[in-house]
Amino acid sequence: MSNEKQFIPKWHRELDLFSHIKPVLILDGNVLDVYQYPVEGTISKGSIIRLTDYLYYFFKDAGYKDIIFYDSLQGFYNNCETEMVQRFANLVNQKEYDGTIKAGFKGDSDSGAVKIIQKALSQNQEAAVVVLSMASRYISSPDQLNQDEVDAFTGLVKASLSAKDVMDAETHDIRKNLLIIIVNKLNDIPAWFYLQNPNIRNITIGFPSKEERDSLVLGQNFSSFFYREIYQTDLPQYDENPDELKKIQEKFVALTEGMSFTELNGLRKLCKREKLHIHEMCNVIDLFKYGIRDNPWRELNLDDIKHAKKRFEERVKGQPYAQIKTLDIIKRAITGLSGLQGSSHGRPKGVLFFAGPTGTGKTETAKTLAEILFGSEDACIRFDMSEYSQGHSDQKLLGAPPGYVGYEAGGQLTNAVKNKPFSILLFDEIEKAHPTIMDKFLQILEDGRMTDGQGRTVYFSECIIIFTSNLGIYTRDQMGQRHANVSRNMAYPEVSKRIREAIENYFKLEIGRPEILNRIGENIVVFDFIRPDVAKLILDSQIKKIIKTMHSDNHIKLSISDKVHDALLKSALANLDNGGRGIGNIVESQLINPLARFLFDNDAYENTTVSIDEIDENTALISLKGTIIRNGGAT
Repeated sequence: MSNEKQFIPKWHRELDLFSHIKPVLILDGNVLDVYQYPVEGTISKGSIIRLTDYLYYFFKDAGYKDIIFYDSLQGFYNNCETEMVQRFANLVNQKEYDGTIKAGFKGDSDSGAVKIIQKALSQNQEAAVVVLSMASRYISSPDQLNQDEVDAFTGLVKASLSAKDVMDAETHDIRKNLLIIIVNKLNDIPAWFYLQNPNIRNITIGFPSKEERDSLVLGQNFSSFFYREIYQTDLPQYDENPDELKKIQEKFVALTEGMSFTELNGLRKLCKREKLHIHEMCNVIDLFKYGIRDNPWRELNLDDIKHAKKRFEERVKGQPYAQIKTLDIIKRAITGLSGLQGSSHGRPKGVLFFAGPTGTGKTETAKTLAEILFGSEDACIRFDMSEYSQGHSDQKLLGAPPGYVGYEAGGQLTNAVKNKPFSILLFDEIEKAHPTIMDKFLQILEDGRMTDGQGRTVYFSECIIIFTSNLGIYTRDQMGQRHANVSRNMAYPEVSKRIREAIENYFKLEIGRPEILNRIGENIVVFDFIRPDVAKLILDSQIKKIIKTMHSDNHIKLSISDKVHDALLKSALANLDNGGRGIGNIVESQLINPLARFLFDNDAYENTTVSIDEIDENTALISLKGTIIRNGGAT
């Protein structure tokens, strides 16, 4: 295969192949885009044109002299060569008025569109091509056709069966009479029309391939991305360093994966309008996707990242493995190594799957990460996946399709990412989501984008996605009884091994979604149980925070005796099943609540020194014993 052949899109090659074999071709997919004409012919190679114009030049180059277009608004027409309308009118015995042949799609009259199409395909005077443009709009619903609509498509079936091959009187070439139907989606027209009809072939038009995007950026069009003076000033340094220019161009091509030619043209205009330099070329993609020119990822303080481990240890105790693994993902994103092993460059910046016992710091780790990267915990957007346990929950997450209740509101996830494209998306307890929700994550994890119910593309390529799960803590036997799979008595390596195995079994065997596990890869991070030494650190941290907050907010100096501390620690160690959250509950019930009552009953609201000497658990309500010093006196 020659290099030139590689730049001809697959759908163009299929059109060339099947137009010699099938009388009816249905084009669907990316049909509203513009396209680069890939070969020299009636129009110059590389010209960017609409699909109807593309088809005109394609069949003109193939030797057809009768090429006509139809839609339900204009009738039959040809905007590229109006003389063809009269030629076609003579062929099918119709009258032409001002460059069109008026004809309704529905109806059984001889001047109706379907009857004219039948005449065009069944005649053998001249090979003709009839292109039905915007055919998705000819009927209201493919599943609820009225009789006129049924008759119209039945007529097109008859046309496909009666289509003839025609010999050109001059060249003696044999060409087919062709009907080309352009639809947005194949199911916009009734399935019985094309299923099991050997005369019909469907051709899907995809988004521009890498080779097509290469031809746009690496070819003669490259200079059109830049303001003339800027391009002329920048180019000499790249003439001396061609490898640097090639890197910029290759990165641009990679980052525009999945974009249409219309969007690529928009990038070109935007790049020139913003007067970007060649080295800033890739910045225009952020501007196009998110409406910003400055990417927060490029403005990160690297010293903050280098000292991030210390900040993690201050907020999340006893999880060194989880912290190192999380920071590795961030360092990989910063150094530009995310997703290099895959084919897509639009993937999220990082994907993490936090597993392990409850209350071990999974959510807190995500919040800490958001604060380090984006300056605020608010950049951590949390979704409780227990709210998406029903089969229709994907509509709540991604938006309802047109015509359904809530369509205008959009989806909770897509709206959140659109408003905060630079964020951490935390999907809490992912195993509680309906399995169909899992399918939606496949596209997000692989391509880094999702189209919501309103047809808007939302990009996830600047997000970090974190799933949390309690999978593997318990397993169920054949009777459905739940049994502990891991315990605090096990060493961490054994805990990690068992939880990982349970997660694999869940995705592979229970819900049958091994591909999701493949997208997550080795980024499963298992959090350890809260061990006794870690429990003491968590307790000390919480007490320290209480003392600090009371001093800063109310000017109350609080001290706690060793006896009180030991009592709290004893209760915490007896309640480690709920992890750090359980320790927080102990502190709340045995210290914060009775402390609030103690201060209120003694009118000690501010500017006091409070010493707590003992926790009294002999009464119905836990109470504290201690002293309060204010204004020089003791209470």
